[in-house]
Amino acid sequence: MSTHADPATPIRSLTVLPAHREDVELHTADGLTLVGELALPVDDAGALVPPVATLVTLHPLPTHGGYMDSHVYRKAAWRLPALAGLAVLRFNTRGTSSPRGTSGGAFDGGDGERFDVHAAIELAEFRDLPRRWLVGWSFGTELALMHGRDPSVEGAILLSPPLHRATDADLDAWAAFGKPLLVLVPELDDYLRPDEARRRFARVPQAQVVGVEGAKHLWVGESAVRRVLDEVVARVAPGHPLPLPTTWDGPSTTATTGRDTTEDDA
Repeated sequence: MSTHADPATPIRSLTVLPAHREDVELHTADGLTLVGELALPVDDAGALVPPVATLVTLHPLPTHGGYMDSHVYRKAAWRLPALAGLAVLRFNTRGTSSPRGTSGGAFDGGDGERFDVHAAIELAEFRDLPRRWLVGWSFGTELALMHGRDPSVEGAILLSPPLHRATDADLDAWAAFGKPLLVLVPELDDYLRPDEARRRFARVPQAQVVGVEGAKHLWVGESAVRRVLDEVVARVAPGHPLPLPTTWDGPSTTATTGRDTTEDDA
C-alpha cells in the first residue's frame, strides 16, 4: 500500500482509512478453522477506542465469486471504523479462499454454514464487541435468516436477498424472534425486486424493506456502496451524522490490488 496524508483526500474505491486490523481465526463446533479479519476503530494516536456497534458480515455465494473481500464488505472494513466508530468482522465461510487464506471444510450449500455463523457470533461475544448486527449479502442473507437468530445479536441487515434457500418458515421464525430486520433491495436486482420483496417480507412485522433506485444486485459503483454504508450506519448507530463523508482529512492508504466487484453470487 502507498501512504497519503494530504488534507481532504477524496475517499475512493481503494482508499483505506485508519483502523486496527488483525487476522483472526474462528473455530466451529464441527471442528473447522475459518479465517477472517477484525477491523476496530482507533483514535488519532492509533490507540484502540471502544466501537459503538459491531458488524458481523456474511459474504455472497463462494461458488460464484463471493468471499470476505467482496467489495461492499471490504469497503465497510476500510471505512466504517474511522467514519462511524464501528467494528467490522469479515471471514471466509467453510471452503472459501481469499488473500487472507482458505477456511477449512467445503461449501455445504448453507447447511453446514450454520456452524460458521455461530462461530462468528461467538468470536464477537468473546471479544466483547458491543451491539452486534449481522450483515448478509445475497447468499449471506440466507445464512442470516436461517442461522442468525441468536439472542446476542441486535438484528440483521440484508443486502440483495434472493430468498432462494431461506423459506417462509425462516421468515416466520425471524418474525417470532422479534429482532429488527432491514432489507435493502436493489431496484434492478436479478433475483428479488422491491415489490416482490415487500410481499415476501410482509410476514415479518419488524422488517423494513427499502428499495434502492438504480441499484443492481452487486451494488457496483461508489454511489451504490455509499448508499449501503449510509443505511447500515443509520440502523446500527442511530444519530450518527449522515451522509458519511466522501473526503478524509487525516492519514490514509491506498490499496494497490483488489477486485472491486463480486461475480453473480446468488
